[in-house]
Amino acid sequence: MLTLSLCDDNAAEREQLKTLVLEWADRSGAGVSVLEYPSAEAFLFDYDDRRPDILLLDVEMPGESGVELAKKLRRSDRVLQIVFITAYSDYIAEGYEVAALHYLLKPADREKLFSVLDKAAERVRRDCRKITLETPDGTEVLPLYDVRYIESRKNYAVVHAEREYTVRRTLSDFLESLDGRFIKVGRSFIINLLWIRRVSRTEIELKSGEVIPIPRAAFDAVNRAIIDMK
Repeated sequence: MLTLSLCDDNAAEREQLKTLVLEWADRSGAGVSVLEYPSAEAFLFDYDDRRPDILLLDVEMPGESGVELAKKLRRSDRVLQIVFITAYSDYIAEGYEVAALHYLLKPADREKLFSVLDKAAERVRRDCRKITLETPDGTEVLPLYDVRYIESRKNYAVVHAEREYTVRRTLSDFLESLDGRFIKVGRSFIINLLWIRRVSRTEIELKSGEVIPIPRAAFDAVNRAIIDMK
C-alpha cells in the first residue's frame, strides 16, 4: 500500500489530481491511500503521524511555498518521492536542489503523470530494500539507500553509511545482494550511483563530500550507469 499526499491550495486542482491518481492506481494495480492538504502548514502538522511515500506538491501556495516545504523535508527525509506540479516553469533549479523526482506543469497531463507515478512507485519499492551485515558488534540491517559506497581493505570490506561497518566479505559477495543502483569501480570500490555528485577522469565526488579515486578506464562506464539510472 502506497501513501500519496496532494498538497495544493486549489481544491479543484486537488480533486482533479486525486481523480487521476486513483485512475493510475486502478490501471497499475497499486494500492494507494490519498491524503489531501491545502497548505504546507497543514501537511507538516500531519507529517509525523502520516508520512507519505509520494508527495505531489504545488510550488506556489499562500504561506510557506512548496519549494520551502521540500527543502525542510529533505533535511530529514531523503527517500520521499517529491513531484512538483505548478503552473510556472521557473522552479526547475529548485527541483534539482531538493532531489525532486519530476516537475509537471499544470494542468497535469494524464500520461505524463502516470509515467511519473510509475517511476515513483518503483523507487519506493527500491528504497524498501535492505542489506544485512554481520559485524564484530552483532547483526546490523541497513537500508540500501543509506550505503554510500563499499571499500575493499585486504580481507575485509568497509561499508560507508551513516557510520562505518567493517565486515569479512568480498566485494563480489556484496554485489550478489545489491541492486542496479550500485556499480563496481576498479578493484576496490562499489559505489551507490544515487550518491554521486560529480565524476571526473580520476575521481568521483559524492554528495557527502567524500572523494573516491577511480581508474581512467572506468569513467565512461560510470557515466553510462548514471544515465541509465535516470
